[in-house]
Amino acid sequence: MADFRTFDPCNLLAPVPAVMVSCRAPEADAKPNIVTVAWVGTVNSEPPMMSISVRGNRFSHDLIAKSGEFVVNLVDEAHCKALDFCGVRSGRDVDKWQECHLTPMPALNMDYAPAIAECPAYLACKVVQQLELGSHTMFVGKIVGVQVRDDLFATDGSLHLEKAGLVTYTHGTYQKAADVLGFFGYSVARPEVLKRRMDALTK
Repeated sequence: MADFRTFDPCNLLAPVPAVMVSCRAPEADAKPNIVTVAWVGTVNSEPPMMSISVRGNRFSHDLIAKSGEFVVNLVDEAHCKALDFCGVRSGRDVDKWQECHLTPMPALNMDYAPAIAECPAYLACKVVQQLELGSHTMFVGKIVGVQVRDDLFATDGSLHLEKAGLVTYTHGTYQKAADVLGFFGYSVARPEVLKRRMDALTK
Protein backbone atom coordinates (compact mmCIF):
# COMPACT_ATOMS: atom_id res chain seq x y z
CA MET A 1 0.00 0.00 0.00
CA ALA A 2 1.26 3.47 -0.92
CA ASP A 3 2.20 6.03 1.73
CA PHE A 4 0.09 9.19 1.98
CA ARG A 5 0.71 12.69 3.34
CA THR A 6 -1.91 14.72 5.20
CA PHE A 7 -2.94 18.22 4.10
CA ASP A 8 -5.02 20.82 5.86
CA PRO A 9 -8.48 21.06 4.23
CA CYS A 10 -7.94 22.69 0.83
CA ASN A 11 -9.14 22.73 -2.76
CA LEU A 12 -7.08 19.80 -4.00
CA LEU A 13 -9.53 18.84 -6.76
CA ALA A 14 -7.59 18.63 -10.04
CA PRO A 15 -7.52 19.02 -12.90
CA VAL A 16 -10.30 21.54 -13.37
CA PRO A 17 -11.42 23.37 -16.52
CA ALA A 18 -9.78 26.74 -17.10
CA VAL A 19 -12.16 29.07 -18.92
CA MET A 20 -12.50 32.69 -19.89
CA VAL A 21 -15.74 34.23 -18.64
CA SER A 22 -16.97 37.23 -20.59
CA CYS A 23 -19.40 39.71 -19.10
CA ARG A 24 -20.66 43.29 -19.33
CA ALA A 25 -22.49 45.72 -17.09
CA PRO A 26 -26.03 46.69 -18.18
CA GLU A 27 -25.28 50.38 -18.71
CA ALA A 28 -25.49 51.46 -22.35
CA ASP A 29 -21.90 52.74 -22.46
CA ALA A 30 -20.39 49.79 -20.56
CA LYS A 31 -17.51 47.86 -22.09
CA PRO A 32 -17.26 44.07 -21.89
CA ASN A 33 -14.60 42.35 -19.82
CA ILE A 34 -13.02 38.91 -19.48
CA VAL A 35 -12.05 37.09 -16.30
CA THR A 36 -10.24 33.76 -16.03
CA VAL A 37 -12.06 31.22 -13.87
CA ALA A 38 -11.04 27.73 -12.79
CA TRP A 39 -13.74 27.28 -10.14
CA VAL A 40 -16.37 26.25 -12.68
CA GLY A 41 -18.62 23.24 -13.02
CA THR A 42 -21.87 21.59 -14.02
CA VAL A 43 -24.53 21.65 -11.32
CA ASN A 44 -27.74 20.41 -13.00
CA SER A 45 -28.98 18.66 -16.15
CA GLU A 46 -32.66 19.59 -16.44
CA PRO A 47 -32.66 22.52 -16.81
CA PRO A 48 -28.98 22.70 -17.78
CA MET A 49 -27.12 24.79 -15.20
CA MET A 50 -23.54 25.54 -14.27
CA SER A 51 -21.67 27.61 -11.72
CA ILE A 52 -18.68 29.89 -11.59
CA SER A 53 -17.02 31.22 -8.44
CA VAL A 54 -15.50 34.71 -8.54
CA ARG A 55 -13.68 36.66 -5.83
CA GLY A 56 -15.63 39.71 -4.67
CA ASN A 57 -12.77 42.10 -5.44
CA ARG A 58 -12.54 41.08 -9.09
CA PHE A 59 -13.70 43.72 -11.57
CA SER A 60 -15.97 41.20 -13.30
CA HIS A 61 -17.75 40.28 -10.06
CA ASP A 62 -19.95 43.38 -10.06
CA LEU A 63 -20.48 43.25 -13.82
CA ILE A 64 -21.99 39.77 -13.47
CA ALA A 65 -23.96 40.71 -10.35
CA LYS A 66 -25.46 43.78 -12.03
CA SER A 67 -26.26 42.24 -15.42
CA GLY A 68 -27.28 38.78 -14.25
CA GLU A 69 -25.39 37.25 -17.17
CA PHE A 70 -22.11 35.57 -17.98
CA VAL A 71 -20.66 33.57 -20.87
CA VAL A 72 -18.29 30.67 -20.24
CA ASN A 73 -15.83 30.37 -23.12
CA LEU A 74 -13.90 27.12 -23.46
CA VAL A 75 -10.22 27.74 -24.16
CA ASP A 76 -7.91 25.86 -26.49
CA GLU A 77 -4.13 25.59 -26.48
CA ALA A 78 -3.71 28.46 -28.93
CA HIS A 79 -5.27 30.88 -26.45
CA CYS A 80 -3.65 29.66 -23.23
CA LYS A 81 -1.52 32.80 -22.95
CA ALA A 82 -4.65 34.96 -23.25
CA LEU A 83 -6.29 32.80 -20.60
CA ASP A 84 -3.43 33.49 -18.22
CA PHE A 85 -3.30 37.21 -19.02
CA CYS A 86 -7.00 37.63 -18.31
CA GLY A 87 -6.42 36.10 -14.88
CA VAL A 88 -3.48 38.27 -13.82
CA ARG A 89 -4.56 41.66 -15.19
CA SER A 90 -7.64 43.62 -14.17
CA GLY A 91 -10.22 45.04 -16.53
CA ARG A 92 -10.10 48.18 -14.40
CA ASP A 93 -6.65 48.88 -15.82
CA VAL A 94 -6.44 47.32 -19.28
CA ASP A 95 -8.64 46.40 -22.22
CA LYS A 96 -8.13 42.64 -22.26
CA TRP A 97 -9.83 42.25 -25.63
CA GLN A 98 -7.31 44.56 -27.26
CA GLU A 99 -4.30 43.26 -25.36
CA CYS A 100 -5.09 39.62 -26.20
CA HIS A 101 -6.38 40.24 -29.74
CA LEU A 102 -9.77 38.77 -28.89
CA THR A 103 -13.07 39.63 -30.53
CA PRO A 104 -16.42 40.03 -28.76
CA MET A 105 -19.36 38.56 -30.65
CA PRO A 106 -23.07 38.33 -29.81
CA ALA A 107 -23.93 35.36 -27.62
CA LEU A 108 -27.24 33.54 -27.93
CA ASN A 109 -30.01 34.92 -25.70
CA MET A 110 -27.75 37.41 -23.93
CA ASP A 111 -28.71 41.05 -23.45
CA TYR A 112 -25.26 42.25 -22.39
CA ALA A 113 -22.52 39.62 -22.16
CA PRO A 114 -20.69 38.75 -25.40
CA ALA A 115 -18.91 35.55 -26.34
CA ILE A 116 -15.28 35.34 -27.45
CA ALA A 117 -15.10 34.63 -31.19
CA GLU A 118 -11.70 32.94 -31.01
CA CYS A 119 -12.77 30.28 -28.51
CA PRO A 120 -13.96 26.88 -29.80
CA ALA A 121 -17.21 26.87 -27.81
CA TYR A 122 -19.22 28.90 -25.34
CA LEU A 123 -22.09 28.49 -22.89
CA ALA A 124 -24.28 31.55 -22.30
CA CYS A 125 -25.79 31.73 -18.81
CA LYS A 126 -28.44 33.72 -16.95
CA VAL A 127 -27.81 33.99 -13.20
CA VAL A 128 -30.49 32.22 -11.16
CA GLN A 129 -28.74 32.20 -7.80
CA GLN A 130 -25.90 34.10 -6.14
CA LEU A 131 -24.26 32.54 -3.09
CA GLU A 132 -21.82 34.41 -0.86
CA LEU A 133 -19.54 31.63 0.35
CA GLY A 134 -16.58 33.48 1.87
CA SER A 135 -13.62 34.25 -0.35
CA HIS A 136 -15.76 33.74 -3.47
CA THR A 137 -19.26 34.39 -4.74
CA MET A 138 -20.80 31.45 -6.57
CA PHE A 139 -22.98 32.49 -9.50
CA VAL A 140 -25.30 29.68 -10.55
CA GLY A 141 -26.41 30.16 -14.12
CA LYS A 142 -29.06 28.57 -16.30
CA ILE A 143 -27.49 27.72 -19.65
CA VAL A 144 -29.60 29.47 -22.30
CA GLY A 145 -27.34 29.25 -25.34
CA VAL A 146 -24.50 27.07 -26.61
CA GLN A 147 -22.42 27.30 -29.77
CA VAL A 148 -19.52 25.09 -30.89
CA ARG A 149 -17.08 25.62 -33.76
CA ASP A 150 -17.96 23.63 -36.89
CA ASP A 151 -14.64 21.82 -37.21
CA LEU A 152 -15.28 19.94 -33.96
CA PHE A 153 -18.09 17.94 -35.55
CA ALA A 154 -17.60 14.72 -37.52
CA THR A 155 -19.33 14.13 -40.84
CA ASP A 156 -22.05 12.16 -39.04
CA GLY A 157 -22.80 15.19 -36.85
CA SER A 158 -21.24 13.83 -33.66
CA LEU A 159 -19.40 16.31 -31.45
CA HIS A 160 -15.70 15.75 -30.70
CA LEU A 161 -14.65 18.31 -28.10
CA GLU A 162 -11.64 16.14 -27.31
CA LYS A 163 -10.15 17.38 -30.59
CA ALA A 164 -10.24 21.01 -29.40
CA GLY A 165 -7.18 20.66 -27.16
CA LEU A 166 -8.98 22.30 -24.25
CA VAL A 167 -6.95 23.73 -21.39
CA THR A 168 -7.16 22.47 -17.82
CA TYR A 169 -5.63 23.82 -14.62
CA THR A 170 -3.79 21.96 -11.86
CA HIS A 171 -2.54 23.98 -8.91
CA GLY A 172 -0.83 26.77 -10.78
CA THR A 173 -0.10 25.06 -14.09
CA TYR A 174 -2.00 24.72 -17.35
CA GLN A 175 -2.28 21.45 -19.27
CA LYS A 176 -3.95 20.36 -22.50
CA ALA A 177 -6.73 17.79 -22.20
CA ALA A 178 -6.17 15.62 -25.24
CA ASP A 179 -5.62 11.89 -24.66
CA VAL A 180 -8.72 9.72 -25.07
CA LEU A 181 -8.77 6.91 -22.50
CA GLY A 182 -12.31 5.65 -23.02
CA PHE A 183 -15.95 6.73 -23.35
CA PHE A 184 -18.93 6.64 -21.04
CA GLY A 185 -19.84 2.97 -20.62
CA TYR A 186 -16.66 1.58 -22.21
CA SER A 187 -15.98 -0.66 -19.19
CA VAL A 188 -19.06 -2.75 -20.03
CA ALA A 189 -19.13 -2.35 -23.84
CA ARG A 190 -19.12 -5.36 -26.13
CA PRO A 191 -15.71 -5.92 -27.77
CA GLU A 192 -16.93 -4.93 -31.24
CA VAL A 193 -18.52 -1.74 -29.89
CA LEU A 194 -15.43 -0.92 -27.88
CA LYS A 195 -13.18 -1.26 -30.94
CA ARG A 196 -15.48 0.74 -33.20
CA ARG A 197 -15.92 3.58 -30.73
CA MET A 198 -12.26 3.78 -29.74
CA ASP A 199 -11.14 3.70 -33.37
CA ALA A 200 -13.46 6.61 -34.11
CA LEU A 201 -12.24 8.59 -31.09
CA THR A 202 -8.53 8.10 -31.66
CA LYS A 203 -8.14 8.37 -35.42
